[in-house]
Amino acid sequence: MTSALASSPEEIAVSFARVLRGVGLLVPLDSVLTFVHALDIVALDNRSDVYWSARTTLIRRPEDQPIFDRAFAVFWDQRHSDASAEDQPPQHITLLIDDESGDDQSAGEYDTNPAVHLRFSAAESLRTKDFAQYDDTELAQAQQLMQALRFAGPPRSSLRLTSAKRIGSRHDLRTTVRASLRHGGEPMRLHWKQPTDRLRRIVVLLDISGSMEPYARALLRFMHAAVAGRQRVEAFAFSTRLTRLTKELRNRDPDKAIARAAQQVPDWSGGTRLGESLRKFNDTWGVRGMARGAIVIVLSDGWDRGNPELLAEQMQRLQRVSHRLIWVNPLKVTPGYAPLAKGMAAALPYIDNFVEGHSIEAMERLTRVISAD
Repeated sequence: MTSALASSPEEIAVSFARVLRGVGLLVPLDSVLTFVHALDIVALDNRSDVYWSARTTLIRRPEDQPIFDRAFAVFWDQRHSDASAEDQPPQHITLLIDDESGDDQSAGEYDTNPAVHLRFSAAESLRTKDFAQYDDTELAQAQQLMQALRFAGPPRSSLRLTSAKRIGSRHDLRTTVRASLRHGGEPMRLHWKQPTDRLRRIVVLLDISGSMEPYARALLRFMHAAVAGRQRVEAFAFSTRLTRLTKELRNRDPDKAIARAAQQVPDWSGGTRLGESLRKFNDTWGVRGMARGAIVIVLSDGWDRGNPELLAEQMQRLQRVSHRLIWVNPLKVTPGYAPLAKGMAAALPYIDNFVEGHSIEAMERLTRVISAD
């Protein structure tokens, strides 16, 4: 096996991130990228440098440290072992922790820990597996991976002001006068205020029509991860009618949240009325304020039984008020795909970003699109 000295920082970071995900730790993509940058600075053959680089960038919860330490010990020893002749490390690794510690005295300082073994992980392969091929068990496993995604758009200026350390946009007269009292009423220093930043609202509209049924179950879990993990996310589902699901999906328990959301949707796997659903959203919520300055995400394959001219009109209305309009189509990954469905063709001119939505890996790319300026 190639030693860490002969491997690139990217190979080391990706391989070790897969090991940590295999034992159930949450390792989001941005943490892995930070780990890569850290490895560019430290010596790759120095165990202490690599260990602390990984620990400070990949671990967020104190309770994860013990399993992280054991995982790193096995990973480091494996990468420096001369027993294997392979050129590359395994791509999908899971750490299995046994309750009984072995009698092997060669473990050194780690001989008091539970035995740790390596094997290929099926969970890691879920990141690239098509949602349409998931079974119920894989859906539950995918929920954990989706909870690690970060949903944060670019910030926007707020009307609320805060104290500025340097010159801001407005004088803070109250603070200036109060501070002058300590100097006999002489204003020795001018104080300033500046606008604060706030997160942009994210609005997610999920198509649950019959053509989207293979993907809707997984994408509903994606919506739950977004709503439960961030305060300014609004969730809707639509088929022949529009249903708001934000309240139901706020429950931290994914199973309860999904069950309550399903109870609120009367037209699951029904027909598709994209234009009428978007008109309902625009008239009731979107244009009135919810979509203004927000990042709006439509999860749909674009198949529509309604009037394409109505859909184009409502997409244009939505684009005018939103900060960015993103369309996520699970079918986009299909070889030779072209947006020929009448609904998709009508909506396309008003879309800012047209992205794939068939796998967890595609959802990770979507979060990067959301966070882009």
